[in-house]
Amino acid sequence: MSRLCVVLLVTLMLLVAAAIWQLQAWRYGRQLAEQARLYAQERLQQADAASRELLEQRQQRHVLEQQIQATDQSHYQELHDAQQAQVRLRDRLATADLRLSVLLAATPGSGMPATSGSGNLDDGAPRAELDSAHARRVIAITDEGDQGLIALRACQAYVRALQR
Repeated sequence: MSRLCVVLLVTLMLLVAAAIWQLQAWRYGRQLAEQARLYAQERLQQADAASRELLEQRQQRHVLEQQIQATDQSHYQELHDAQQAQVRLRDRLATADLRLSVLLAATPGSGMPATSGSGNLDDGAPRAELDSAHARRVIAITDEGDQGLIALRACQAYVRALQR
């Protein structure tokens, strides 16, 4: 009987150990499942945050692109208007509707007569009219300068927009 008790006792102990082992496995499985769920939830939150940030950056980029496009259009219009003004000025010079003149450095006794066409000037200083070819060259130079200034303003506005 003692041998039977020992066998029963050992069998009982093995059954208790197997039950405890199984219970521990279930608990450990639940802990792993909970960790996996929390990890997945954390990753989902991170993905949502990254998605929101990406959407916000896209919106900012879209706003910036619209601002740059509006600035480009205004600078293009300004350049176009300046070019049209230069064309009209060149046309007026070509048809002799307009004559460019320059102030002469009048020194006493220099013998330079004032032009007869300067009667409408307020200062009455002696002036000389430019030849139409020279006037066209002066207009071309100022046209290039105007275009350069307009391009410079466009670049400055672009840099200011990027700094904001």
